[in-house]
Amino acid sequence: MHFDRSLLPSGFASIEHDIITPTLHDNLFEQVLAPTNLDLAWQRVKANKGSAGVDGMSIDDFPKYAQANWDAIKAELINGTYRPQPALRVEIPKPDGGKRLLGIPTIIDRIIQQAIHQVLNPIFDPEFSAHSYGFRPGRNAAQAVKHIQACIKLGHKIAVDVDLSKFFDRVNHDLLMHKLGCKINDKALMRLIGKYLRAGVVDKGKRV
Repeated sequence: MHFDRSLLPSGFASIEHDIITPTLHDNLFEQVLAPTNLDLAWQRVKANKGSAGVDGMSIDDFPKYAQANWDAIKAELINGTYRPQPALRVEIPKPDGGKRLLGIPTIIDRIIQQAIHQVLNPIFDPEFSAHSYGFRPGRNAAQAVKHIQACIKLGHKIAVDVDLSKFFDRVNHDLLMHKLGCKINDKALMRLIGKYLRAGVVDKGKRV
């Protein structure tokens, strides 16, 4: 049976093509470990400050540690033997009286994760919803409010407020890795991302 693609909605053909024949990006791990990319990652991690992870190392302690250990860490990253440390679980009070659980990676793992993010974000961000404003470069809450105001002016009067409980704790890692693999043709980087997903957390001194 022949299906007439001219009946498809405008723009669907290009979407279908991207799904069936995705653009694969290789040599990404080299970009992650590029000195300029790592330096930018360090500058951003340092600017964000934040608490120490399970190793107790602070932002101020890191430069001396990196000077003595970075060559060995980079070698482990290249040969695939690097193992991320688990995140440190902390409880943050919520306005409603509940607690939000956060995982704080070590400084070195924050830098590596940020370096990965800087390489992958330009690949994946263009595919995200045009109506998504959270945690994306060049987007903020003020823009979201402006968008809502525009919707109200168009006559839309109903809004749905949704908060997915423990969303990040319940992300399907197999599905996530599959989605990444549709764009990433770099086994070394995929293995490292997988290690971060499996790193776990330390809660009250116990790894969970």
